[in-house]
Amino acid sequence: MQKIIKRRPSPSSLLSEPDLAPLLNRIYSNRGVRHAEELELTLQRLLRPELKGLPEAAEILADAVVAGARILIVGDFDADGATSSALGVLALRAMGAQHVDFLVPNRFEYGYGLTPEIVAVAAEREPDVIVTVDNGISSIDGVQAANDLGIAVVVTDHHLPGQALPAADAIVNPNQPGCSFSSKNLAGVGVIFYVMNALKKQLSAIGWFAEAGIPEPNMANFLDLVALGTVADVVPLDANNRILVEQGLRRIRAGVARPGILALLEVAGRGRERLVATDLGFAIGPRLNAAGRLDDMSIGIRCLLSDDVQLARELAAELDSFNRDRKAIESGMQREAMAMLDKLSVGDGQDLPWGLCLYDATWHQGVIGILASRVKDKFHRPVIVFADADDDTIKGSARSIPGLHIRDALDAVAAREPHLLQKFGGHAMAAGMSIARENYQAFAEAFDTEVKRQLAADDLQAVLMSDGELAASEFELELARQLRHAGPWGQHFPEPLFDGEFYLVQQRIVGEKHLKLVLALDAQKQQLLDAIAFNVDLSVWPDQGIERIRAAFKLDVNEFRGRESLQLMIDYLEPV
Repeated sequence: MQKIIKRRPSPSSLLSEPDLAPLLNRIYSNRGVRHAEELELTLQRLLRPELKGLPEAAEILADAVVAGARILIVGDFDADGATSSALGVLALRAMGAQHVDFLVPNRFEYGYGLTPEIVAVAAEREPDVIVTVDNGISSIDGVQAANDLGIAVVVTDHHLPGQALPAADAIVNPNQPGCSFSSKNLAGVGVIFYVMNALKKQLSAIGWFAEAGIPEPNMANFLDLVALGTVADVVPLDANNRILVEQGLRRIRAGVARPGILALLEVAGRGRERLVATDLGFAIGPRLNAAGRLDDMSIGIRCLLSDDVQLARELAAELDSFNRDRKAIESGMQREAMAMLDKLSVGDGQDLPWGLCLYDATWHQGVIGILASRVKDKFHRPVIVFADADDDTIKGSARSIPGLHIRDALDAVAAREPHLLQKFGGHAMAAGMSIARENYQAFAEAFDTEVKRQLAADDLQAVLMSDGELAASEFELELARQLRHAGPWGQHFPEPLFDGEFYLVQQRIVGEKHLKLVLALDAQKQQLLDAIAFNVDLSVWPDQGIERIRAAFKLDVNEFRGRESLQLMIDYLEPV
């Protein structure tokens, strides 16, 4: 699909920090940074813990720790859920909790969240307190089931609530009604981090650590988990989240991290010393997620919990194997999806439904979210991919584009046709749902209608926002190094993207579907630049008849056999 490259408009107020390169001043200004203090990503600048429900949660957990009660963490089956579960277990144990365990619902048996069915499984362990992490805000029936059994429930979550809240003993969620916490973008692992901090202060205030003869834990030691879960969940990197991620990255780079995280970096072939946020998102996150997608996320949590380096490496290797299997399954599903879409459309897919639904009875339920993301990226429209859940139900995973809040769109569909959606939940850009198989076609039409109601045709045009052109002198390795570590970059605080026209000197396919290029800035080809574009359309590239291209690219540092060199990472290219 053709994309439009637009340059970010110059902000009315420019950052002018003399210690920064002019280009960095411009880039930060383009992302809303107005004062140099905003770049001081220190823990002292973290938002104060003014979360609704936090005092009640801390008190319940403090009483449980002191009483030696049984505490059970119930998590979600993705990387955010895994890091949240691991952080909760490790922090509670460090604070002297004697009976702490975790339980992650198998997505294929119990579905998402604290369902009555998972409460029944949890009850076999006789917990006194259940703590949900990265889920629970929509678990009305599950919380009631726990209440009926006399089990206290503390919900910690970050997903958007529905019209009613569960009757939990405490709810900590920055997005719940009445919560004044200014960062609504905390990941689930960020929420449980704040809860564990509050618990530590509560226990310290009552003299628990002195009485128990244990040292007060340094909560900063858990920031490696917070950074991983925050980046992997693709939440917006507002100022508070950037602090959490940056502080976690610094610890991982220094080797002060969970053995499981270091082991996952090893199997991914990423050196911790050069680690940046995108490595967490593209190298560690998918390997951790693969366990929950294909098998059982408890393997990932055990990897993060392990203090044994060798065991952590064995579990990381198992996760890496799951990820390879996931890639193979995804590749097959993607081919089938594209064949379906070829029958529905002509040309570049502009005649497809605006709100696109796809379903195949053979597709793997654990991989549909990735497939939805791939299709969304290719055709730039909201996508929901469905797979069988049981004899009568199919589950869908949705991905959206800027301009459409996907959970709100589903809410609108449910309001108009309440019989179509059995349950749903999620964020602005991603959501999950269950529907009756017999209602698939009706739902697909209702979803397309709702998307057309909310979007305009221009919204379906993919746009790349560029930070502008680079001068010839700015194509240098040192600037690429500065940009690499000037983040952390991520959702809503994007890595710098530039655009320009280049002469094509060489082009060839490497790794089956990646285009390796040598570019020149002028016809004399005096200044040559290495570049790579991943996953290109092989029906278009390579094309030896193309002599010039326009490209949107990032400056990157390529390391090969201990030698660093400048490389352009091309996000989009088109002939000129």
